[in-house]
Amino acid sequence: MEYHVKDESLADAGKRRIDWANRDMPVLSLIRERFEKEKPLEGVKMSACLHVTAETANLMRTFKAGGADVLLCASNPLSTQDDVAAALVVHDGLSVYAIYGEDDDTYYSHIKEALTHRPNITMDDGADLITVLHNDYADQTKEIKCSMEETTTGVMRLRAMEADGVLKLPVIAVNDAKMKHLFDNRYGTGQSTVDGIIRATDMLIAGKTVVVAGYGWCGRGFADRIRGMGANVVVTEVDATRALEALMDGFRVMSMEEAAVEGHLFVTLTGDIHVLRKSHFEKMKNGAVIANSGHFNVEIDLDELRELSEKVVEDVKVNIDEYIMPDGRSLFVLAKGRLINLAAAEGHPASVMDMSFAVQALTSEYSLKNDLDVRVHDVPSDIDELIAGLKLESMNISIDTLTDEQVKYLSSWDQGT
Repeated sequence: MEYHVKDESLADAGKRRIDWANRDMPVLSLIRERFEKEKPLEGVKMSACLHVTAETANLMRTFKAGGADVLLCASNPLSTQDDVAAALVVHDGLSVYAIYGEDDDTYYSHIKEALTHRPNITMDDGADLITVLHNDYADQTKEIKCSMEETTTGVMRLRAMEADGVLKLPVIAVNDAKMKHLFDNRYGTGQSTVDGIIRATDMLIAGKTVVVAGYGWCGRGFADRIRGMGANVVVTEVDATRALEALMDGFRVMSMEEAAVEGHLFVTLTGDIHVLRKSHFEKMKNGAVIANSGHFNVEIDLDELRELSEKVVEDVKVNIDEYIMPDGRSLFVLAKGRLINLAAAEGHPASVMDMSFAVQALTSEYSLKNDLDVRVHDVPSDIDELIAGLKLESMNISIDTLTDEQVKYLSSWDQGT
């Protein structure tokens, strides 16, 4: 077994962290118990490029229980929990390539290790693994049964690959499953983004004007939670329907050019590039705080901000860099513009990742049982329904079932008023 982690002596602390998260992941635990008995992944090589956290560790344990030969590498240089990485190596015997703060060369060398593993199934959190596969290891695509994509950003990239006719293997858009985007994106990102900002800044939210760029599921989750802490929330959007939703949900809606003058805190959650740029930085208040909770560190144009600045002071506080403008204003960027909820906090709560990773586990099994054509596939609805039912059952919550009369009525057309 080969691996590259920071410090194996952290393993015991990492195991405690993993076990703690597992207590709040009952659905994944049930799947792991079945996998242990049935071994549906026996002989399968899996490479996962995901955030290396305690929750992810429990997913890797589930795949191993199912018989898979698993390798895990980081999908973000600032999201790795080094103690978790060590625990997976020492206590679970997994190959892990992830170190908090690794540079770009190390990051991509780890992805290449994941592909050198010659996987039959891959998992991605942003499509970096699949991109490197297509660019540098295209001959291996025929060996891969399927890939799972966890993020909005990654699904966007993969659909673009499909549209351009360059996608060479089947992909399942895990992000688009109801059990993922309705819960992980909305409640997970919403809560963990607030957590990361507060941990980094110790900012009092009440009374602040918070500008939320993007009103997808992540954006609406964050906007709702930050409003609950007393913020005056402004939403910016490029989609008219989402902008109208935000307005009718009670938020102020305006362009970023207008919002730049008002905001005390700016948070990007769009999946797009340069959402905050020169014309916005020039208008921001002295002391404005800027953070990103989209997957890649491209939403804030840091190159332009650096060019505008007279001076940059890194780490004025952990995870905070100060950009000093020629006119004396200071703008503060959190976590180098990377995912604030993972770079400055611990990511989503285990309870919500329970559902997302249950989707990962079951779609991996599904992909082995079915011959999928080369395109981006949706998660089968019965997988969503199964996970929702198991989650409710784990919470001791029961729901109603349709009577035979109701089933017949819903499937008929000849009964009117």
